[in-house]
Amino acid sequence: MLTLLAALLAGGCRSEVTLSARDQRIQVLTTTGILRDLARNVGGDRVTVTSLVPDGADPHSYEPSLRDIRDVVYADVAFSNYLLLEEQAVIKALDANLRDGVPNVSLAEGAVKYAAEIIPLVEDVSLDTIWLGMRVRGTGAALGANRSSDVLLSATAVDGPGRMFAYLTESFGNPSFSVDSADGFDPANGYRDDTATLPPDAHTHMSWAFTEPGVYRLTMRAQLAVDPQTAPVPMGEQVFTFAVGVDPHSVPGRSEVLSGGHADVTVDLDQRRLYLFADPEGSGEAHQRVYDPARTVIEVPNKALLEVPGDRRFRFLGRPGTQVYQLPQAVLGKHVHGEIDPHLWQDVRNAMAYVELIRDTLIGVDPPGAATYRANASAYLRRLEALDTYVRDTIAQIPPSRRHLVTTHDAFAYLGQAYGVRISGFVTPNPATEPSLADRRKLTETIRNLRIPAVFLEPNLAARSATLTEVAREEGLRVCPIYGDAFDSDVTTYAEMMRFNAESLRDCLTNDT
Repeated sequence: MLTLLAALLAGGCRSEVTLSARDQRIQVLTTTGILRDLARNVGGDRVTVTSLVPDGADPHSYEPSLRDIRDVVYADVAFSNYLLLEEQAVIKALDANLRDGVPNVSLAEGAVKYAAEIIPLVEDVSLDTIWLGMRVRGTGAALGANRSSDVLLSATAVDGPGRMFAYLTESFGNPSFSVDSADGFDPANGYRDDTATLPPDAHTHMSWAFTEPGVYRLTMRAQLAVDPQTAPVPMGEQVFTFAVGVDPHSVPGRSEVLSGGHADVTVDLDQRRLYLFADPEGSGEAHQRVYDPARTVIEVPNKALLEVPGDRRFRFLGRPGTQVYQLPQAVLGKHVHGEIDPHLWQDVRNAMAYVELIRDTLIGVDPPGAATYRANASAYLRRLEALDTYVRDTIAQIPPSRRHLVTTHDAFAYLGQAYGVRISGFVTPNPATEPSLADRRKLTETIRNLRIPAVFLEPNLAARSATLTEVAREEGLRVCPIYGDAFDSDVTTYAEMMRFNAESLRDCLTNDT
C-alpha cells in the first residue's frame, strides 16, 4: 500500500508532508481541528498532530483527499469524534487505511467513561408538512457490520402521474439524488443512480418532490454491504405510497395517514425489513413507532406547493416559476446523524473528558512518554477548568430573559445545557427553494415575542444563511458570529473558540446596538 501511495503522490498531489515515517515523534491524526488542538496540548513536543478536515471546512460533508489518505497510513494513533459527526468518507478513510494495531479512538463515545454527559439529538419539527428522511436501525454487528459498512437503500420503480425526486442539498446548494424517476431505473448497474448510502444506525434528511398531483407508489429495496470484498446482504423490499395534492383517505387499503412530524423510510438490520418509522406528533425519537407501508399513506398536501427556483441546478424540477409539490429537506446541507448530539465539546467539561481519554491513549501508544503526557494533561485540564468558569461567568452576565440563541445549525445544545442558554430556534430551510411565508413568520414571531436582539451565524456557514440574515435585517437585529464545528484564521484553538463564543453571546445579547 505504501509503495502505491508513494507513486500516486509523486504524480501530482501537493508536496507538503505532515505525518512521516521519518519523524521519530508519535504521529497523531485527528478528524477535526478541535480534536487536533486537544491532542496537541496533551502530546506536546512528543507528538506531531494533523487533522483530516481542514480548518474552515464542514466535518459533516468533507471528502478526504489523497493527501489525507497518506496521513492516515503514517498515523500511530487516530482520534475521531464520531457519533456520526464526520462525513462517512472521513471515517472510512481512517478505518480502511490505518495500519494494523494502530489505536482508532472514537472520543465522543469513549469519553462517557470519563464522565462526559451526552444529550439526545432533538430535531426541529416545526414544518407545516411531514419531515421525511431515510433511516437505518441497528448496527448489523451480528452480520459482521461496523461503522465503515454501507447500507444501500435503492429505488427500483415509481408508479405515479408525474416525475418523483428524492434529493438532498449539499453544502453549496448542489442537489444529490437518491431517487430520480425522470431517467428510469437501471437494474444492470444495481440501481446505482437511485441509491442512498448510509452507515449503520444513522439517518439523513432530504427533499421529496413531485411534479403532478395524484398517488405515487415508490418501490425500494435495501442491502447491507458489510465490506467492499463481500457481496451485499439483502435486507428486504417494500412499496411506499404518497398522496400528492389529493385526499390521502381516498387511497384504497390505507388506514393510516402520516401528515406531520418526523418520519423515515427505514431499513431494520436486525429484522431485515423495510418500514416507516414515524413520530407524527414531532415529540422525539422515544415516541416514534413502526408503520406498515402496506397500510400507510404519506400525505403531500396542497400547501406543499412551491415554485421552482431560478437556480439552473434545479431545472430538473421544471422551468423557473413552475409549481411542484415538495416536502422540504428541513436540515441545511448534507446531514447524516444518529440519535445522540455529537457536539459534546460545546460543554468544556466534556472537552476535559476528551483530554483524559487522549492522555490515556497516548500513554498506551508511547509508555516512555507517560510522565510527559500526564503532566501536559494536568496543566491543560487546569486551564480548561478556568475556561469553564470563564464561559459560565461571562454568559451569566446576560440577563436571563435575553439568554436566547437563534442560529442556523443545531450544534449548541451542550452549550445551552451547561451554561444556561435557551436554544430558541435554528433555521433549517431547504436552500433549493424559498422558505414558505409560514416558516419566515414563525421565525419572525419567535424573535419578536422573545425580544431577541441578535442572531448568530457560524463563519463557515454564513454564505448559506440567507433566511436568517434577511429576517435579522428586516427586524433590525445584529448578526453575530459563533463557532460550532470548525476553526478559521481568526480562531485557531479550542480555548479561543469557547471564550469567543461566550463573549459574543454576552456582547450581542446584552446590548441592543
